[in-house]
Amino acid sequence: MKSTHKAIYPGSFDPITNGHVDIIRRISKIFDEVIVLVSHSSDKSATFSVSERMALIKGALPEMANVKVDSHEGLTVEYAQKAQARILVRGLRAVVDFEYEASMGNINKTIDPHIETVLVFASPEFYFISSRMVKDVAKNRGPVEDLVPANVVSPLRKKFEKKSERSGK
Repeated sequence: MKSTHKAIYPGSFDPITNGHVDIIRRISKIFDEVIVLVSHSSDKSATFSVSERMALIKGALPEMANVKVDSHEGLTVEYAQKAQARILVRGLRAVVDFEYEASMGNINKTIDPHIETVLVFASPEFYFISSRMVKDVAKNRGPVEDLVPANVVSPLRKKFEKKSERSGK
């Protein structure tokens, strides 16, 4: 029986950015199957619901047959165990990301020694993009077209138009 290499790329993806898409495209060429896992937590307030984030991700990746999108609440390692995946992919932008991801990788390894964390460097043209910064630009009505996939631009703008209307700004 052929062993398949299944990787999970977890994140909040609130919203998915061009940096995320770049990493997904690159890892989809390395692994037989990639699961983009939308993590959700009741501790965080998200701009987009889990179902909205999943739809935006699917809309940004229509041509990738070996990429699936799913969601999970709880430990990513538990999801990986159920999905029979042993590889977690994390993107790196800066030294601060490295410290956090190294700690997270070690915690995951403590929980399940069979899980490996693979760190993928952001491509230089996407190094500066984060979902948090994208939302800040959108909130202040700045240009987001070069930061997020085309299918995300309008929903992102609408979210912040609604928030401005509610707050009276």
